[in-house]
Amino acid sequence: MQIFALIGASGSGKSALGLELATRYNGEIFSLDSLSIYRHIDIASAKPSQEERARIVHYGIDELEPSEPCSVMNFWQSLESALAQARSKGKKSFFIVGGSSFYLKSMIEGLSPMPTLPQPQLNALRKRVEAITNPYEFLCHIDMPYAKTLKPTDTYRIHKALEIYFATHTAPSAYFATHPRQAFTELQNIPILVLDMPRAILRERIATRTRAMLAQGLLDEVRFLRDTYPPSSQSLKAIGIKESLAFLATGGSDTTALCEQITTHTAQLAKRQSTFNRTQFRNALVLDSHQIRDYIALQF
Repeated sequence: MQIFALIGASGSGKSALGLELATRYNGEIFSLDSLSIYRHIDIASAKPSQEERARIVHYGIDELEPSEPCSVMNFWQSLESALAQARSKGKKSFFIVGGSSFYLKSMIEGLSPMPTLPQPQLNALRKRVEAITNPYEFLCHIDMPYAKTLKPTDTYRIHKALEIYFATHTAPSAYFATHPRQAFTELQNIPILVLDMPRAILRERIATRTRAMLAQGLLDEVRFLRDTYPPSSQSLKAIGIKESLAFLATGGSDTTALCEQITTHTAQLAKRQSTFNRTQFRNALVLDSHQIRDYIALQF
């Protein structure tokens, strides 16, 4: 079974292309998306439809409740299981498709095992970290060498470092020194295909998708999330959801400005994703959709 990673910016059409390729080459898909992994977040995540998922098996979808935190270990464990299942079915290809390529990079480069804690204790620890007014400043105070390796805006890594500190009473740099990284072996040297698209076209695609989300009932979905899950939930901070929450809180009725706001924030995210994908993967191939189809065809 051949494994491919197909990554790209939000709205670039990677999900549709992945579905096409998996259909053509007897494959299955692993969704590498930090929102699609949640149940009940269907519109905001632009999750593959039930019809599409009936045609081709998609893993990594609907695995967490919106109140649960998502980490790279969720994807690691899910991907291990997905690959085993696809092989047992004799699949010819397997496509890792999504925009959350930070998780792919983390799995390829390797992870240090996190301290194992009972869920209630872990939840309490995370609340303690979230209550810190300036997490980066706190990290600098307890472990300046490790803090210098991070950007002050890298909230994910900063919080993980503080979780380690409170769980083990050990400076993160000392913890990592005794818990070396373990890489996801099967992802080493797989082709990483970055779906390229001109920025102006991508912006228009994002605007069209945002309008469609609102027409499909994005605000109703966000109302359900607001009324059902804690406001501190990681998933409620995602683009599309956080703007809708603010809109609902002010009693807005004209969605024109909301649509523009979500579109702008998504376009900004897409720019960051494109930069990350181009710079953070050694030997990644930046190709348009036609070139990706041609590349895959040559592998079979």
